[in-house]
Parts: sequence; C-alpha cells; structure tokens
Amino acid sequence: MDGGTQYNPRTVEEVFRDFKGRRAGMIKALTTDVEEFYQQCDPEKENVCLYGLPNEQWEVNLPAEEVPPELPEPALGINFARDGMQEKDWLSLVAVHSDAWLFAVAFYFGARFGFDKADRKRLFTMINDLPTIFEVVTGTVKKQLKEKSSVSNHSSNKSKSGLNGQGSDTGKYLKGQPKDDDEGLVKEDEEEHGDTLCGACGENYAADEFWICCDICEKWFHGKCVKITPARAEHIKQYKCPSCSNKRARP
Repeated sequence: MDGGTQYNPRTVEEVFRDFKGRRAGMIKALTTDVEEFYQQCDPEKENVCLYGLPNEQWEVNLPAEEVPPELPEPALGINFARDGMQEKDWLSLVAVHSDAWLFAVAFYFGARFGFDKADRKRLFTMINDLPTIFEVVTGTVKKQLKEKSSVSNHSSNKSKSGLNGQGSDTGKYLKGQPKDDDEGLVKEDEEEHGDTLCGACGENYAADEFWICCDICEKWFHGKCVKITPARAEHIKQYKCPSCSNKRARP
C-alpha cells in the first residue's frame, strides 16, 4: 500500500529505520490520532487494514489486490470488531496485530536481501530495545517503570522541574538546559528520566527536548508529538493529552 516496489531498505540500519517510521505512524493512529482512526474504522465499510508508513504516517485502507502482495499485509477487517468490544480492548487488539505486522515486514526485508544470522540478530536486538506498540498503547511500559520505582523519580522530577521547566507552579513541563554551566543539572535529569518514554511515540527522554506531563494519566510526552510548544505550555493550567481528551462514552 505504500509503494513497496519503490522503497526497499537493504541494510540492517535501513530496515530498522523503516521499522521505526512505520511503528511511529501506527502509534500515532492508536494514541494522538485515535479519534480520527476510530472514525475511519467504520464497521459498515469493507475489510480495512491499518498501515504504518515509513514516513511516520498511517493510513486505513483496503488490502492490496495482488496475490501475493509486495509486502506482508496487516490484519484484515479490524473495523468489524470496533463496536463489538470496549474501545480500549479493541485498540489493544489492533496494537498486537500491528506489532506482528511490523516484525513481518522487517524480517521480510531481511529475508529478501539475504541477512545472515548476525544481521538478523542485530536487527532483532535493535527492534527489541523499543517498547512494543501494545506496551505503549496499554500503558504497560509505565507499569514496568513503576515497578522500578520510577514513581518516586517522577515525584522528585515534578518537584524539581521548576528549576529547569516552564512552570514552577505545576512542575509539569520539562526542558533540558544544554548550557555548559547547567551540565550537572542536565546529567541529573538524564539519569532520573532515562527510563521515561514518550506516551505518543514510545521514544526515550532526551535532555535537549521539551516534554510535557498529562495531569490526568501522568504520562510524559514530547512537546512535538502532541503539538505543544514551550510558549503555549505556559498558558495551560491543566494539560490533558490527546488520549485523555478523547475519552468519552461511545454510542
């Protein structure tokens, strides 16, 4: 569906970059763009699939007509189950199938271009260092971090974020300070936030990026992932991430 005949990553690094792009697109569909994704999966439509694209975008579309297809196909007919189960369970199910599809595509490229045992192992290790889409969507990553006492880290971070954040009254904004005289503070932030993952893209904390914490679910997000700038954040009294903003009873 995304021009597989024109886009063929041939090295481990290229396949991993392709994997990350598709993964980011599907995470967007299931988190920040969940309302739009939900609407496009109308059970009245034909069997549709969720595709992650290499450019970090996503699309809901009909499967490829050719047999066999150029690339492995995602789970067919995800829209039919939409109204038959709770939304969070449906999104979790789509996430599981999305993870399976990403692995299929990555190792399809690996097989097609003759990756040997060492290359396959390296690719799997690189992929396995990222949380799965299912873990991001269900919040399992956050639960795992809590088991590592990250709750206490988050509490201390929120109390300290007035030192390097955008709002000392709420402590929910965090932005790294790359200046030399603040090197020790940056190092401290990196150590305390090292295991923190963005609730939208699933990537790790970086000290030179602006982050914002949702006051409802307490997940942290890259400002760029939720389209919040430091200037805009200064005027937000209570920040709700896209997922929490979209939570409401479904008909």
